[in-house]
Amino acid sequence: MPFAEHPNPETHPDAQRFTAFARVRTPQAGRILARWAGGLGLLVLAAGFLPWTQNIRSTGKLTTLRPQDRPQTVPSTIGGRIKTWRVQEGQLVRKGDTLAEIVEIKEKYFDPQLLVRTREQLEAKINGLRENAAKTRALGGQQDALRLGLAASLNKARNKVRQADLKVRSDRAELVAAQADFAIARRQLERQEFLYKQGLKSLTELEQRRLKFQESTAKLQAVENKLAASGQESLSARIELESLDADYADKLAKSESDRRSATGYQFSTEGEIAKMRNELANLSIRAGFYFITAPQTGYVVRALKQGEGEIVKEGEDLITLMPANPRLAAELYVKPMDVPLLRVGRRVRLQFDGWPALVFTGWPGSSFGTFGGVVQVIDNIDSQGQYRLLVTHEPGTEAWPAPLRVGSGVYGWALLDDVPIWYELWRQINGFPPNYVGDATAYPAGQPAKGGKVVKADKKSSYGNEE
Repeated sequence: MPFAEHPNPETHPDAQRFTAFARVRTPQAGRILARWAGGLGLLVLAAGFLPWTQNIRSTGKLTTLRPQDRPQTVPSTIGGRIKTWRVQEGQLVRKGDTLAEIVEIKEKYFDPQLLVRTREQLEAKINGLRENAAKTRALGGQQDALRLGLAASLNKARNKVRQADLKVRSDRAELVAAQADFAIARRQLERQEFLYKQGLKSLTELEQRRLKFQESTAKLQAVENKLAASGQESLSARIELESLDADYADKLAKSESDRRSATGYQFSTEGEIAKMRNELANLSIRAGFYFITAPQTGYVVRALKQGEGEIVKEGEDLITLMPANPRLAAELYVKPMDVPLLRVGRRVRLQFDGWPALVFTGWPGSSFGTFGGVVQVIDNIDSQGQYRLLVTHEPGTEAWPAPLRVGSGVYGWALLDDVPIWYELWRQINGFPPNYVGDATAYPAGQPAKGGKVVKADKKSSYGNEE
């Protein structure tokens, strides 16, 4: 058969006789390489359609979810001198256990019986207040007695004035009668003198008439003097009545002044008693601050003051305490551009420092040594250009390692949408962000997602590509 018609000229029987065939023949190694390259190409092409889980990578450290579970310092509420230590570093203490004891350094509180003496001063003040209250009541009774005495004296003085007025009236009537007698006696005397001059009356009768006239004149003068005296008595009674008001008003004013002074002293004493009670309460509370106690159960991490006899200031830290059973959380930081892709309840895979792990970020189910987490908190403000996440253990997954300690490093991958590998490579080359996944993948804290899988959202990416 001619060479041109043979299906494979290299296998033609006459091909071995010509050297040209050997020079143009494809090398055996090249064919093998081509086959492998073709197979690898097909494998890479097929791998491009494998699912890839988009994720947001972040780093951080372990902390606690609750603020009360984080390491804290125990301060000294008051200033003093360390008398003795009751614990050592690394020791487990219960809530209320005594950590250290301090003594006073202020001379105001040196007296060991200060509480007793302050209480005695308070009791003395209270007794003084009680006596002052009795004095106030006595002054009030004195004022009532003065008012009653004033009313009685006024009635008596008014009666005296009325008696004086009646006497004046009586003396005035007596004066009118005396004046009438004097006028009659004078006319009779004049007639007697006229008749004596006519010789009709004797000198004896005239002298008798003159004597009666003198008696009438004396009586008139006595009655006038008596009326004047009665008028003076009436005036004196009225003056006494008026002075009685002024006298009792002065006594009442003085009594009222004493009562108000006692009342003012009472109010002042009540203020001092309240102040002393406050001071006594402060001293009682201060006495409890001589013993520094553990605010919660935990481990003594470090003593910030050394030795005994060292002076500590008010509010100065003495001991660092780590709570015994903290609820751990991973503190991760992400870029601002990744925050819109995260929600509370988003699943996260975590790798802890010191814990062996084999991580395939795109295939979280194939990774080894990683642990499940769920986003619990997303900060509303940035921290040095990044946003903080708090990730807690995901219910229903493997428990976090017991040896973990607060402050250990942690790496996290927040799981997003499942996409083909070719799409992820195309997104990375173009610098596009991961696909936005709605709340379908998020679930309330403490509630695992249905089936533990990420539910894809039928939405467009941020660049308008159909998912």
